[in-house]
Amino acid sequence: MNEYTAQEYKKGQPRWCPGCGDHFFLASLYKAMAELGVPPYRTAVISGIGCSSRLPYYTNTYAMQTIHGRAAAVATGAKVVNPDLAVWQISGDGDGLAIGGNHFIHAMRRNIDLNMVLLNNRIYGLTKGQYSPTSPRGFVSKSSPYGTVEDPFRPAELCFGARGHFFARAVANDGPSTIEVLKRAYRHKGASVCEILQNCVIFNNGAYDPIYTRDGRKTNAIYVEDGKPLVFGEHNEYGLMQQGFGLKVVKIGENGVTLGDILIHDSHCEDNTLQLKLAMMDNEHGFPVALGVIRDVEAPTYDEAVNAQIEEVKAKKTYHNFTELLETNDIWEVKE
Repeated sequence: MNEYTAQEYKKGQPRWCPGCGDHFFLASLYKAMAELGVPPYRTAVISGIGCSSRLPYYTNTYAMQTIHGRAAAVATGAKVVNPDLAVWQISGDGDGLAIGGNHFIHAMRRNIDLNMVLLNNRIYGLTKGQYSPTSPRGFVSKSSPYGTVEDPFRPAELCFGARGHFFARAVANDGPSTIEVLKRAYRHKGASVCEILQNCVIFNNGAYDPIYTRDGRKTNAIYVEDGKPLVFGEHNEYGLMQQGFGLKVVKIGENGVTLGDILIHDSHCEDNTLQLKLAMMDNEHGFPVALGVIRDVEAPTYDEAVNAQIEEVKAKKTYHNFTELLETNDIWEVKE
C-alpha cells in the first residue's frame, strides 16, 4: 500500500461559511484518504448541487460536480466502466434525498460499490434556507414560515428499506469517528452510506447541539463497536437492552442489571432488525444517537456482476472485435 499524506489530497481554498460542518468533514476526508493509501489518480469525487457539492473542487483527485440530484447516476457510470476507481459520492440532504432520492434508493438496491456520503444539515443552505427532506415536522424556514406539515425522511430508514448493506453515522466535528467510518465505508464492497450530521451555522445552527460537543456526545450519543456491549454515559453507566420488539435504556447496577445483560453490537448480522432500531434512536424519545458503523454486510455488487457478465458473454461469442463481427455473416467481395 502506498503512503500518502493528507496534504497530497488537498486542492484550492474551500469557500464555505466559517464554522460550516463541511470544513470539518473535508479535513477528515483528506486524512481518511491518506490512511487508506489509494492514490489520488485512482480516486474520483463526484457531487451534485449544493453547499457540500462544492467539495470536489477541493480534492486533488479526479473530480466532477454534476447536475442537481444526479451524483449517484454519474458515480455509478464512473464505477462500472472503471472498476478499480475509488468513487466518493458527496451529497447534501436536499441533493441526495429530494431530487436525487430516486437515484439514492436504486444505488442501494443495486449495491453499486460507491462510498456515498450524505452531509445532513436538515436545510437547503445554498439557496438560502428552505426546508429539506430531513427537516423535522413543524420546522420554520423561508419556504415554511408557519412550520412544515411534512414528516421527514430518516436516511437510515430509507437506506435499510432500499436493501442497503452498509450504514454508518458520524458528527462532522468528531474527526476520529468520521475518519473511522469513512475508512470502513471504503473497505466495504458495495454501496456504503455515511450520514454526517452537521449544523448549518447560518440557516440551521444548533440542529445537532445535543451531540455537537464532546461532552454532549458522552451522554446523548452511543458509539457502536462490533463485539462490544452497547453502553454510553460519562462513565459508561448506561446501556441498551431489548424490551419486547424494541429497545430500552437501563442503568447498569440498578434493578439487578449487569453488564452481561447489555446487548452486544454486531454490524455483520444479516438480519437488520436490531441495526435499524439502533439507527433510528434519537434524543427526543429518550435514547442516545447511534454513531459509528451500524450495518456492514457483504453482498454481490452491481459493478462486479456487470463486468463478469460482459466477460462471460464475450467468451461465448464467435467474434471478439469489429472486424470479426463483420465477417460472421455473408460477405461479398466487390471487384471493379
